[in-house]
Order: sequence, then structure tokens, then C-alpha cells
Amino acid sequence: MLTARATPNSAEWFVTHLPHQGAMCLLEELLDWDARRLRAASRLHRTLAHPLRAHGRLGAACGIEFAAQAMAAHGALLAPAGTEVAGAGVLVSLRSVKLEVTRLDDIEEDLVASVERVSGDDSTVLYDFSVTAGSASDARRLLAGRATVMLRLPTPAPGAS
Repeated sequence: MLTARATPNSAEWFVTHLPHQGAMCLLEELLDWDARRLRAASRLHRTLAHPLRAHGRLGAACGIEFAAQAMAAHGALLAPAGTEVAGAGVLVSLRSVKLEVTRLDDIEEDLVASVERVSGDDSTVLYDFSVTAGSASDARRLLAGRATVMLRLPTPAPGAS
């Protein structure tokens, strides 16, 4: 595990390091991460006031947002100390997305968003992603795919040298 940055241990870390604020910050717990991968968990898909719910349900495609936020968290953890990372990337492409369920709000287990950096440079990163439910030993895949993220160069944080 990398130790360059403090490992988040609460939902508050996600709020302060991701561009997503308030109810749109969907991740609650970092499970593990390294230079290529990150896994984060959430219980928020069962919330009746979930901001992505429509027509009384949370569709499976909304799981892509959970995965996108895991990608953003991975980028925040890998960013050099003293850089501002909020708003550091834009999801520009999705490929080979497979939805294995129709909705997420009826899933009893916590969701786990897993991302793996396949390749990338200073301007673009390619991630494989999946969202699963259940324990690691018997996890059920809910959706998976590949995403391209276009990066904005990080800017020095105020007061950083």
C-alpha cells in the first residue's frame, strides 16, 4: 500500500477530496487501494432520498457514478501532496458496460465499487470498473465496464509551495 497520503477512514475524507458534495458524495468507506486499484463501499443506494433515484427506484446504470467516484478517489490518493484534486477529471467515455441487474435500491448488501487503472498519462486515464454486492468471497457483480477519464492538470493548493 502507498503511504504518501493519509488513507481515508471516513466518509468525510471523500467529501473533502472529491468534487462531489452533499448527498452526491456516494462513497463512505475505503476498503483498500494501491497504485493500480481501489475498492470503496457504500450503503447509500438504499437511501430513499438518494439524489439519483427516479420514479421510486435507483436504476443499475447509476452504479456507474459510484465507480466514477472511486476513480476520482483513486486519482486523489495518487495526486502529489500539495495539489488540489477536486474537479481533476471528467468521465468522457464508457465502453463494454454490462448491467447484470435492473436496479440497485433493492440490493440488501453494501455496494463495492472497484476500479483498476489499465493505462494512462498526464491527460487521460483508462479504468476497468465493477460494482458488486456481498462479501469478497461471494461477491455478486451488478455492473462492470471500462471508462476513460480526461484529466485536468492539478493546480497548487492555496499556500502550498
